[in-house]
Amino acid sequence: QVQLRESGPGLVKPSQTVSLTCTVSGDSITSNDYYWTWIRQPPDRGLEWIVYLGYAGRVDVDPSLERRASLLRDTASNQFTLRLTSVFPNDTAIYYCAKGLINGGAIIAWGQGTLVTVSS
Repeated sequence: QVQLRESGPGLVKPSQTVSLTCTVSGDSITSNDYYWTWIRQPPDRGLEWIVYLGYAGRVDVDPSLERRASLLRDTASNQFTLRLTSVFPNDTAIYYCAKGLINGGAIIAWGQGTLVTVSS
């Protein structure tokens, strides 16, 4: 059974860069049948998709974040890392990594989430 675990700093200051790593066990992030993604939920708001890691290492970033968000894939460690630069207070959210089916798009596994607070 796949497990996803997020890790990263809980508190960052405005304008800094935050890196969040998702460690996957029980499956390979190079699998051709699944995609891997970062999603966040700000306080009192719905889920927001950030970045997608798909077939053959393809990476797609939400257009609203493409200037600040990037993704690194470490196949040796079976990890993928979200890097978000120049953070603002409204980047405060619970950040989740998740696994989905390339065929159909449904998300089938979630990490427990990690809270990132942007504050001076």
